[in-house]
Amino acid sequence: MVSQESTKHPLVFAYYVTGHGFGHATRVVEVARHLILAGHDVHVVTGAPDYVFTTEIQTPRLFIRKVLLDCGAIQADALTVDRLASLEKYSETAVVPRDSILAKEVEWLKAIKADLVVSDVVPVACRAAADAGIRSVCVTNFSWDFIYAEYVMVAGYHKRSIVWQIAEDYSHCEFLIRLPGYCPMPAFRDSIDVPLVVRRLHKSREEVRKELGIGEDVKVVILNFGGQPSGWTLKEEYLPPGWLCLVCGSSDSQNLPPNFVKLAKDVYTPDLIAASDCMLGKIGYGTVSEALAYKVPFVFVRRDYFNEEPFLRNMLEFYQGGVEMIRRDLLTGHWSPYLERAVSLKPCYELGTNGGEVAAHILMDTASGKNYTSDKLSGARRLRDAIILGYELQRVPGKDLCIPEWYTNAENELGLRTGSPTAEMSDDSFAMPSYPEDFEILHGELLGLPDTANFLKSLSELEVVFDYGKNPEKRQMRERKAAANLFNWEEDIFVARAPGRLDVMGGIADYSGSLVLQMPIREACHVALQKIDPTKQRLWKHAQARQSSKGPEQKAVLQIVSYGSELSNRGPTFDMDLSDFMDGEQPLSYEKARNYFDRDPSQRWAAYVAGTILVLMKELGIRFEDSISVLVSSAVPEGKGVSSSAAVEVATMSAIAAAHGLNISPRELALLCQMVENRIVGAPCGVMDQMTSACGEANKLLAMVCQPAEVLGLVDIPNHIRFWGIDSGIRHSVGGGDYGSVRIGAFMGRKIVKSMASEKLSYSLSTNGMIADELEEDAVELLETEASLDYLCNLSPHRYEALYTKQLPEAMLGETFLEKYADHNDPVTVIDKKRNYGVKAAARHPIYENFRVQAFKALLTSASSDDQLSALGELMYQCHYSYSACGLGSDGTDRLVQLVQEMQHSKISRSAEGTLYGAKITGGGSGGTVCVIGKNCLRSSQQILEIQQRYKAATGYLPILFEGSSPGAGKFGHLKIRRRLQSKQD
Repeated sequence: MVSQESTKHPLVFAYYVTGHGFGHATRVVEVARHLILAGHDVHVVTGAPDYVFTTEIQTPRLFIRKVLLDCGAIQADALTVDRLASLEKYSETAVVPRDSILAKEVEWLKAIKADLVVSDVVPVACRAAADAGIRSVCVTNFSWDFIYAEYVMVAGYHKRSIVWQIAEDYSHCEFLIRLPGYCPMPAFRDSIDVPLVVRRLHKSREEVRKELGIGEDVKVVILNFGGQPSGWTLKEEYLPPGWLCLVCGSSDSQNLPPNFVKLAKDVYTPDLIAASDCMLGKIGYGTVSEALAYKVPFVFVRRDYFNEEPFLRNMLEFYQGGVEMIRRDLLTGHWSPYLERAVSLKPCYELGTNGGEVAAHILMDTASGKNYTSDKLSGARRLRDAIILGYELQRVPGKDLCIPEWYTNAENELGLRTGSPTAEMSDDSFAMPSYPEDFEILHGELLGLPDTANFLKSLSELEVVFDYGKNPEKRQMRERKAAANLFNWEEDIFVARAPGRLDVMGGIADYSGSLVLQMPIREACHVALQKIDPTKQRLWKHAQARQSSKGPEQKAVLQIVSYGSELSNRGPTFDMDLSDFMDGEQPLSYEKARNYFDRDPSQRWAAYVAGTILVLMKELGIRFEDSISVLVSSAVPEGKGVSSSAAVEVATMSAIAAAHGLNISPRELALLCQMVENRIVGAPCGVMDQMTSACGEANKLLAMVCQPAEVLGLVDIPNHIRFWGIDSGIRHSVGGGDYGSVRIGAFMGRKIVKSMASEKLSYSLSTNGMIADELEEDAVELLETEASLDYLCNLSPHRYEALYTKQLPEAMLGETFLEKYADHNDPVTVIDKKRNYGVKAAARHPIYENFRVQAFKALLTSASSDDQLSALGELMYQCHYSYSACGLGSDGTDRLVQLVQEMQHSKISRSAEGTLYGAKITGGGSGGTVCVIGKNCLRSSQQILEIQQRYKAATGYLPILFEGSSPGAGKFGHLKIRRRLQSKQD
């Protein structure tokens, strides 16, 4: 307890509480309680109910001011954050009225004569304190710039000013009191770590159980979601026999079964948590801290789109206190295997739980004039540090952003396991490793690919048992533990491999029918797959429980493990009954399948894998009677614009085809995989990604006309030319709004061109259908072709300039277009009536890009010279700026292209032989990777490394480099392997 004599004069603290749930308010209570015990006044600015504070603090020194100055993350339901709504609500709450908020808060702070402003973690409070001339401190484990940064990817980059403003507000804070389980928070220049802030217990376990009439022999789970999923009905059979469930936040109208007990809304939950045998709920700081402090195992369900979660989850599991439940099993009542697993755990958190007292001491010292900060950095420097997230927008393996050691260990181990590329990869690191003798290869060859040998080695190690107490760095390998129970080692396993791709030329013009040139990269996805009789499949416990509930007959089950879930905050496993893909006697419709996977966003990734099965069922009439187990391990990083999704789809379908004896050509397989992405995942991508992954060959460019997928052949990359990929760190997604809107604009442009051609044709034939002369006849034939234009790229640039560009609108409202033209005739996108679409730039890009790619292809086979390289580079630069004109550029990719240009035109490069000649954004744009062309020489590699370091110096992000190439899935074929049982026994 803080002594009342710790200070001579009462201090006044203004404590701002964010509007995101009750977790922040409950920890503020504990800090405020210690400040008040020391004789100080605390003014709490909050939107939370009074009882959250007054239940614990009953004193006239506590002042509650009901004002909401930020909204946190808006929940679509109890488990899902609505990212767009969160940004819109924050804008409405804190951005639009910002000036009036600042004026009002400055006046109020001066009126109460605040000695210190404390924020958890309201951004504008820090700025208001600075304007009032009062010091400010933040107490938190995350900040809103980090949380909102990923939402910007969905909302579009025009929303990123919200992140910038929040970061700038935080930069006015003097320092951060950082709580355990913290996220990267670069907006704060100084931080002090404190123990867990946990509310104290009022009653013992025995007292609580006695009041509730619960004997010690009864197992109790407390259901703590802070609001339950809508329409959710709790049933008696959800609990194991003899268990009782205490329900928090139950509605007054909800009728509960006899083994569920409704708790009052204002109940003091810490006492009840400590009296329970385990807790079931969603992860938040309050639930995690109290579960750890009271050593109560926590069965948690992922909360989608909230970036704080993986950091808290890793802390929870590090101290052996967490069990993850699949959302589907939560809603359908398959609780028993999770609860029984939870009560077998022995949580081992032994660190401090007096963070409230420690934080209060620091705050009092600061308010009294003590300086905790290091040498002050300039405001500009602090702001530069804060906006690193604008370039990063996601966590990067191995990047030091003050992540806790236990999280870094897990992330590094995971990166090693998945083969995630690093920025510094020597030739030695790609040397052929020793082949694991645990497996006999019954079919196929390694083709000298070291990543495939490494993958087989990782398979051979799956059943190695680790002592997790002695190997703390292994504790986070949940994927590995799930994978260890995935395969029946007495049966055959099929392995397929598919690389990502580097978009050299063509990019977003593929959906308009352009010629494209694509290079398969060295990084690839491996899939190990086993087809097995349902009676022989090794099922996870929750899958066993689900099967048992449907009767004694063993049904075919699909089980998937995907390595790398920690790097993208998604569920590591997925399972389903294959019968779920049937709707009566027919396969499920694509629309219903999309809805099936959309139910749980943390497992939506499974659509890329499981969707291949449904496409084979619908398009080829295949029926799957056996169970299927799949392990996905991809070194193709997500969100970098190098086709990670295509690699997963192609590798998975290749493995399925091999296991089931299906003879599918690489081209046909690529088209089927595109259907997975278009129809089930819902991403409107073209076909070039899947075609390159399936049909590409090492060190060659796949030349393809996307009408829809005519492979012209493989173009050798001349020995004197080399391509590199440099990742900007800004996440790219073809499912994002920017890519889709540009695609819609291009299809609008095609429809308008066809309409104009039809009008011109009608005019030409208006003179009684007679043609004036032979020249006019040729013109009419051209107009007839253009009036029935299948692909925009079939319109030549000179015809476009001569007849159409002046009449094509710059932009058009969706509603206006639909009224005039009815439909844009694109089967994979839908026009939003209220949205304004850029038309001219989106239509112009593929027309000119097709010409640029044709010229690029021809130049590759011309005589080697600086002029050749200069021309190739110029075509890439033109492509890059055309992307920007469409609205698909980004700060990061523009900066990389600028760095290449500076290197190309530097005095040193001009005086010696130049080595770098051009660069362009790739794939779907809006971030991702830049492709660079240069001479194949040592100096070029040195300059690429120099660009990498310059980019890091400017942005704080060290780019991943993509170097080298590897064969496509068709060239690799597949491996059929079986474990040597003798080796296993030895």
